[in-house]
Amino acid sequence: MNETSRIRVLIVDDHAVVRTGLRTFFDLLPDIDVVGEAADGSEGVAMARRLEPDVVLMDLLMPNMDGITAIGRIKADRPETEIVTMTSFIEEEKITSALEAGASGYVLKDADADEVAAAVRSAFAGEVHLDPAVARILAQRMRQRPSPGDELVEPLTEREKDVLRLLGQGMSNKEIGATLFITERTARTYVSNILGKLGLASRTQAALYAVEHKLVPGPG
Repeated sequence: MNETSRIRVLIVDDHAVVRTGLRTFFDLLPDIDVVGEAADGSEGVAMARRLEPDVVLMDLLMPNMDGITAIGRIKADRPETEIVTMTSFIEEEKITSALEAGASGYVLKDADADEVAAAVRSAFAGEVHLDPAVARILAQRMRQRPSPGDELVEPLTEREKDVLRLLGQGMSNKEIGATLFITERTARTYVSNILGKLGLASRTQAALYAVEHKLVPGPG
């Protein structure tokens, strides 16, 4: 694999042992390059602006600026930067706040290093990656809510609804294209149209929208 294809990662965590452990592991991988480490949210925002990483691994509870605020600021500065939340918190409020702020993944700190690397790769590929425990919490919330009316997706064409369903399954643009027999570029255009029509900020929010509005089965 050549150098230009490596995933450039910024680690933001206030615990040095966590940052060191992740860097040590990532240094052994052929496709991930740690370009920087930040000890709090404020420093993370500044470093993301300067280093322009592909993916940011973001803790939530940090001094100076919390992770959710930092996610929002990084996405506002550079929407193409993907963010994976890595935290010990599993409360529904934290999960939804992080994803709504723009995170494209949510993994727990007790996950093994291979799982974290998988989350980084998924985010880089434009996919949503959730820890299984997190997915169960979101599925439970979905089951507890009443079914919404069709008007919530009425602005979408039938093909856009098909794309939204596949987004809810965590598919990348390439996978959506292959499933619907369209080009990856056309799939990207459909995703952009969906975000605009539904007033959503990211494909992660679109995936959550699809699950919450029962366009796809919730994770089991």
